[in-house]
Amino acid sequence: MTIKQPKYILTDIEGTTSSISFVAEELFPYFRNHISDLLALKANPVVKEAFEQTVQLALSEDGETLSTDEEIIEKLRQWSIEDRKITPLKTLQGVLWDKGYRDGVLKGHVYPEVATCLKKWKAEGLNLGVFSSGSVPAQKLIFGYSIAGDLTPCFSHYFDTTTGGKREAETYEKIAGILGLNPGDILFLSDIVEELRAADSKGFQTVQLLRPGTTVDWNTTAQTFEEITFG
Repeated sequence: MTIKQPKYILTDIEGTTSSISFVAEELFPYFRNHISDLLALKANPVVKEAFEQTVQLALSEDGETLSTDEEIIEKLRQWSIEDRKITPLKTLQGVLWDKGYRDGVLKGHVYPEVATCLKKWKAEGLNLGVFSSGSVPAQKLIFGYSIAGDLTPCFSHYFDTTTGGKREAETYEKIAGILGLNPGDILFLSDIVEELRAADSKGFQTVQLLRPGTTVDWNTTAQTFEEITFG
């Protein structure tokens, strides 16, 4: 797969750099198994704000009024099971995962060629960034404590749902503005067609990663990062 030389590569995580099963079978269960630990962290300003956001969103999104901390915890557990892309949930997942990574219980999965390709692209002068529905702290953890070592030096920017929805075209326009680049100079890598379509509509170059279980549904595809070359 040869595409026009970009100036910037923006990559998704789940299903792109890392396996969906790692998130579903390791990260999510770890969060649910330790979710009650958040009650002891209420004094943390990040946790406090996320609890407040959970109360507001439970009312506006689900029509539910949460009156106790225990109800907040159960709502977060429900959202986690449903894999809802909700900012306070993602924030609190990052808080608990931080402890798991630092304790050595969790190691971020990346596909075998990812670390080598990221370092190669960086050495060639390309700037790299991440755009994931997981919070920015969670993104830094999966790469900072990856099975291939600390990959955070490869990246100059991290974007999450606080920037905008991944399937919303305006989000990619906003990212291009933040980076100060023409959209055509940015290559976006993802396994999700709706995300690729949104980025493409704003002029981004796009490649669908065909990791195990992904269905081909885009005009530019690659099974691994190694298959992506620039001309």
